Parts: sequence; C-alpha cells; structure tokens
Amino acid sequence: MPYVDGYVLAVPRKNKSDYIRLAEEAAVVFRDHGALSVVENWADDVPNGELTSLPKAVQCEDGEEVVFSWITWPSREARDVGNKAAMEDPRFQGWNPGNMPFDGKRMIFGGFNTIVER
Repeated sequence: MPYVDGYVLAVPRKNKSDYIRLAEEAAVVFRDHGALSVVENWADDVPNGELTSLPKAVQCEDGEEVVFSWITWPSREARDVGNKAAMEDPRFQGWNPGNMPFDGKRMIFGGFNTIVER
C-alpha cells in the first residue's frame, strides 16, 4: 500500500496564484524524487464548525482559505529518501519561510499508512 504525506494550511486569497505557482514547482520536484502523485485542493465547501473544523484547525483568518493537500509515495522508505532529496534539491534552495505565500507555522502535516484504497 502507498504511503501518504498530508497537509492542511491556510492561504490568503490574495496569494492564491502565488501558492499555485509554488505548488506546481514543488510537485515537479517531489515527482522527480519518487512521489507517485501530488494533489493540491483549494477550499470550496469547508464550513467553520462550532467546536472543530478545518478552518479552526489552521486558525484561518479573514481573507484566508483552507488548502488540503497530499503527496502519495510508493512506501514510507521511498518517502523518507525522496523527501530528503527534495529538500536538498537546488530548486528548493531559494525557498525560505519568510517568503512563502502562507504561514507555515499554522500548517498541519503528517505521514500516513494507507489502510484502504479502492
């Protein structure tokens, strides 16, 4: 079964095109280092719940939307090797937390073993 890295983050609406450009560039790098697929999703029907919700989880502020993304890898081992290689890739070297189109401190992420895939 594949291994999945999942991400949820808040992106200012005004930065949507910058985020898409960054996501497209990152997808190429991750695919070049073994990812099977990279999927980025912009919120469309994401309600702000009373107790919990995706917007609350990433502390969405006025003017921001939730992005829900994942990278699929052949295995955890392939992810560990590919992720390390991607982070060392020269195409990522110009990126730093200060010039991202989102606040990385509010990003939620983690790795998951696939248990059902149909």
